[in-house]
Amino acid sequence: MKRTAATSSPFTGVHVGIIMDGNGRWAQSRGLPRTAGHRSGVRTARKIVEAATRARVGTLTLYAFSSDNWTRPTPEVGALMRLLRRSLQIESKRCLENGVRLSIIGRRDRLPAALVVAIQEAEALTAHGRNLHLRVAIDYSARESIMRAAAHAGSEPMTRERFTQLLAQANHDPFSIPDVDLLIRSGGEQRLSDFLLWECAYAEFYFTRRMWPEFSEEEFLAALGEFEERERRFGGVPAQAAS
Repeated sequence: MKRTAATSSPFTGVHVGIIMDGNGRWAQSRGLPRTAGHRSGVRTARKIVEAATRARVGTLTLYAFSSDNWTRPTPEVGALMRLLRRSLQIESKRCLENGVRLSIIGRRDRLPAALVVAIQEAEALTAHGRNLHLRVAIDYSARESIMRAAAHAGSEPMTRERFTQLLAQANHDPFSIPDVDLLIRSGGEQRLSDFLLWECAYAEFYFTRRMWPEFSEEEFLAALGEFEERERRFGGVPAQAAS
């Protein structure tokens, strides 16, 4: 697949969502604490963001911390919050250098104050990035987002476009985000886990048994290549049947 120039990429404008699963299991299988897996997962995320930028992917949404993850042991949650804050402070500078715009979606009222400050600073620093829109979901639940959007619908006539706007507002996202084109999940599980339910209505799925720390740029590009070969009908009939 030729990717020698930005204009030649078939992925310009494509929205890829990734459920980065398997950090803890990867660490435990090696006799390491689960937090070591999360730190390794951050390094993998960095490589995939860089690969997505080179491939001219339009939007990349990473599932970093779900609303259900609050039920994990308190020490692990605390370590994750600190890791997210440090990662935002470091990775936002990389995003700035590479023209990546960083947005955080999900609730903020339950996050530590220091993390909220880091979010605001990272978003402001990268606000002018145009090469890739990187969205990171923290304290995110698709079902809760849909419920909050519905609660603010009011009496105006409802359209998909209008509801999508309300959904963006519910997630602290000021942008009109296209639907997910390709959903990737690592770790061997084959479910959405409350991630981008509205936006994944016609997403193509790619599941891999590799744990997230093992996920490579090569497999990411292979997933994009497989996506390019799929026929997307959006409820229509196959092209050959219609001809």
